[in-house]
Amino acid sequence: MTERQKDRPWLMRTYAGHSTAEASNELYRRNLAKGQTGLSVAFDLPTQTGYDPDHILARGEVGRVGVPVSHVGDMRRLFQDIPLEQMNTSMTINATAMWLLALYQVVAEEQGADITQLQGTTQNDIVKEYLSRGTHVFPPGPSLRLTTDMITYTVANIPKWNPINICSYHLQEAGATPVQEIAYAMSTAVAVLDAVRDSGQVPEEKFGDVVARISFFVNAGVRFIEEMCKMRAFGRIWDQITRERYGITNPKQRRFRYGVQVNSLGLTEAQPENNVQRIVLEMLAVTLSKDARARAVQLPAWNEALGLPRPWDQQWSLRIQQVLAHESDLLEYADIFDGSHVIEAKVESLVEESLAEIDRIEQMGGAMAAVESGYLKSQLVSSHAERRARIESGQEKIVGVNVYESTEPSPLTSDLDTAIMTVDPAVENRVVNALKHWRDTRYQPPFNHPRPCKALERLKEVAAGTGNLMEATLECARAGVTTGEWSGALREVFGEFRAPTGVSSAPVAVTAEAGTPLALVRDKVAKTAADLGTGKLRFLVGKPGLDGHSNGAEQIAVRARDAGFEVVYQGIRLTPEQIVDAALAEDVHAVGLSILSGSHAQLVPDVLVRLREAGAPDIPVIAGGIIPNSDAEDLKAAGVAAVFTPKDFGITEIIGRIVDEIRKANKLDPLEVPA
Repeated sequence: MTERQKDRPWLMRTYAGHSTAEASNELYRRNLAKGQTGLSVAFDLPTQTGYDPDHILARGEVGRVGVPVSHVGDMRRLFQDIPLEQMNTSMTINATAMWLLALYQVVAEEQGADITQLQGTTQNDIVKEYLSRGTHVFPPGPSLRLTTDMITYTVANIPKWNPINICSYHLQEAGATPVQEIAYAMSTAVAVLDAVRDSGQVPEEKFGDVVARISFFVNAGVRFIEEMCKMRAFGRIWDQITRERYGITNPKQRRFRYGVQVNSLGLTEAQPENNVQRIVLEMLAVTLSKDARARAVQLPAWNEALGLPRPWDQQWSLRIQQVLAHESDLLEYADIFDGSHVIEAKVESLVEESLAEIDRIEQMGGAMAAVESGYLKSQLVSSHAERRARIESGQEKIVGVNVYESTEPSPLTSDLDTAIMTVDPAVENRVVNALKHWRDTRYQPPFNHPRPCKALERLKEVAAGTGNLMEATLECARAGVTTGEWSGALREVFGEFRAPTGVSSAPVAVTAEAGTPLALVRDKVAKTAADLGTGKLRFLVGKPGLDGHSNGAEQIAVRARDAGFEVVYQGIRLTPEQIVDAALAEDVHAVGLSILSGSHAQLVPDVLVRLREAGAPDIPVIAGGIIPNSDAEDLKAAGVAAVFTPKDFGITEIIGRIVDEIRKANKLDPLEVPA
């Protein structure tokens, strides 16, 4: 077979962005030079949650998990010397998606681009933010309106753009089974399409164009046969829903269009070199089957469970894709699974179970109602707890973690501090100072932006009515408005939203019969409570800063509850001050802080200092998250009682060690009870 007859490869991306717009621009241009065929922009948490870098909640988070973009000047710098008309850009942005797309469009216009030719994707799926990722800002109603307005605007004005990327990826990270992943993503798509249809902004005959621009962002785990069948089931269900519910007759418009980031949940800190083969197997799940092949693939790096990957690590992941696409014969054949009885039976089973769950959600009033009632969140917390229990019992084997744990020393991690990239702590100050300079000079040459007050007032006026918010948002972008100002104006009109945590309603996932590890820990908890003369031990689980990945915190909270603790868990996005106030008000015996975004070095010591100043220096503080060894030592030196990272997979054992720290802090003798 000649080269010309081969299928075209999928878009190859690397999820990237850090520190500053300048540093990220340099990284993008390097990646494009290495053969990457699309850009995938990672924004930092303040940008994702609508805060400027100088906001109290942004402290420690600026430039850490992505690039800070505070205004059109940052977006201009981010894409300097990258012609946007020729680029396919994916932006992982949700609550503030409309704002970032407006900035992107304005910069493209400044470059002289024809905006009807712009290609790319804005994630813009708010439902999964309430369930798993935690970067939501506004309540479900206004959030759905922002999504709807953006979809109707792009279909009319930027027709090649994918205005939403409905994400099942993060649902799997939060514990979703394949059936839940399909059902919840499809229910979200139905909620969005119903809202667009009911908004009256799109003529009936153009509705097929809306359906054709809906894209999906899917997770692929290491069970690659099941995952490949999941992709075929996704395509089949999407075809059925768009045909039957929306009457779309054009099969091209009904095509299931999806991109993939393969699973990060399964990447391990222990023996991290094993992550390379996991990533390869996960990539095969979404490339092997031609009829269900991803349109875009981005792979994590082998060391993501350790910290921020370096450019070399990202290059390794890009090369994995390039070897498969260009060296193997994968792209020379029709679908190799057609006619397989095994595959067909599995796909049928997934379709049937998923449709039943979609129907259940429909009976509740749809995806938004199922978010607000807490049903979806509690189902995910429960599934995740069951998965963790299977790992802890050894029923689900993870090589290097709970089986085949002995290992030769790894040259890849011999110097852990150089095996990941660190963000210079001075970056935050530089970004904050640059923002102050922007605010002071945006009206002056060379930019001469109009004063933003008028644009912000117009935005609030439209938000209070029923008009499309995109034009008013573009006006704000052109006026040099900042991310925090745009979000702040909408917060004034829409209010904010705290999503259900799903912790209180999650069922018990681990048995506690006599002699089991959980039963022994429950005895320790009860004995310690009695020794302290209190009814129950009280444990506060806190998530300081903007890191919304709450899966770990939720699992700790659920297991502590099952071990007999009274658990105080108020969800995500708290300041150190709020956490300390809650610890004192609830008179807790220990504080657990969970941070995966890397801001532990600033936020954890802040909590320690505030506890000391409040006269409660003896409350033990435990930290958990992706925390490099050297940082863990620094935290312990600052007074943290214990640090847990992804290698500490035994949650029951962690709870037992927290009890030990409570006893130590209260000068009680250690209990000779194995945990």
